[in-house]
Amino acid sequence: MAEVLHIPMFPLAILPLPGELVPLHIFEPRYRQLLQDAEINDIHFGVYFSHDVNEQKIGSLMKLESIIKRYPSGETDIIVRCEDIFNMDLLLRTYKTKLYPGGNVRLWNLMVDTYPGPVLYDLFKQYLKQRSILENDSVFNLFQIANELTLDAVDRYKFLTITNDRREPFLLSRLKFQIFLLEREQKSKDNYHLN
Repeated sequence: MAEVLHIPMFPLAILPLPGELVPLHIFEPRYRQLLQDAEINDIHFGVYFSHDVNEQKIGSLMKLESIIKRYPSGETDIIVRCEDIFNMDLLLRTYKTKLYPGGNVRLWNLMVDTYPGPVLYDLFKQYLKQRSILENDSVFNLFQIANELTLDAVDRYKFLTITNDRREPFLLSRLKFQIFLLEREQKSKDNYHLN
């Protein structure tokens, strides 16, 4: 059984996936304090997925990546990176003596080196090309593909909570739908010309 960790917590209605970079605007005093602790002490914190669908009480383990802008008011724009997923055992109103919440969590220790088969890989390359994203011969893992798709919070939750062997078919279905939408968008551009 995974070790229980006590970490700072930031409940939000988002579910970052491993490797994903997420912009956040920090303005509440308690989360300004969390940012200060993350910056000075180089600590991880959790973004608990605050959503009705979250029956498994999961969240994302985050690390401060960079500070983009500091405002005179004390607000800050930052970028954080998701490093793992966790299950929350207990959410506490405060973390130790701090203003911000904390929680007892169990890390998943996700193996993000699961790579797609040739069908998913080729379709993903087609998707990147249709979106005019610089094409290269990189090898993408399943989490990188999921991060690139415009999955809503519920689909992100489904992706994480299904078994490993079902993740690739799940992404394949979502990718086919995204490609279909891009093709329809292109067709509409071809059919309608603005003056």
